[in-house]
Order: sequence, then C-alpha cells, then structure tokens
Amino acid sequence: MFRRVGRPGLIGTVARTAVVAGTATATAGAVNRHQAKKAAEKQAYADEQAAEQQAYQAPPPPAYQPPPPAYQPPPPAYQPPPPAYQAPAPEPAAGGDDDLVSQIAELAKLRDSGVLSDAEFSAAKGKLLGL
Repeated sequence: MFRRVGRPGLIGTVARTAVVAGTATATAGAVNRHQAKKAAEKQAYADEQAAEQQAYQAPPPPAYQPPPPAYQPPPPAYQPPPPAYQAPAPEPAAGGDDDLVSQIAELAKLRDSGVLSDAEFSAAKGKLLGL
C-alpha cells in the first residue's frame, strides 16, 4: 500500500481537530471549575470575616435602669405603748402575809407579761414591803 508523505489526509485532519477541540473543552472546564472554587472560597472567607466582626462588636448599651433602692430595714413590729397610769398598789393589811405574797406574785406576772418594767416592779414591790 502506498502512504502519502506530507499533508495528512481527511481522516487525519478530522482526528487532529477532534483532539484539539476536546483538549480545549477540557481545559476550559477545568479553568471554569477552578475559578468557581476560588470565588466560593473568597465568598466564604468574606462571610467568616463579617461574622467575626459582628461577634467582636460591643453590644449596644442597655436602656437606662434606675439603681436599686438603698436597703431599708423593715418597720418595727407593733409594740403597745406603755400604760399611762397605773393605780398604786394597795397597802398591805396587818398580818396578811398571804395577801402580800399574792400581790407580789401579781406584780411578777405583770412584769413577765411586759406591762411593768424591772424598775417599776422593784418600786411597787418596795412599796408593798414598806421599804
């Protein structure tokens, strides 16, 4: 068979064109994918930077709130006022030791209940005993 030397034949030209076109398509696809990947990375980096800036920004100052009131102790419990007048203890009857003891016991009950103070109790007892 006889081979031509020089220019390629029709099939050789078509084959060469197909190889060149395929290579160009593959290269263009690779370049497009590389550019898309770079753009996605750049966008992700920008989003990350924006999120970091928002995280580092100080929050807005809170609305004005008045300070809490100073401590105030609770009001004192109700205490009845001291009696304005107390009738003097009656004078002991002659020979009434039982009566005297019962009067001192009555004064002690008044002192224990809070009606008489210790000083008032001592003064009333002194009157009963004649001191």
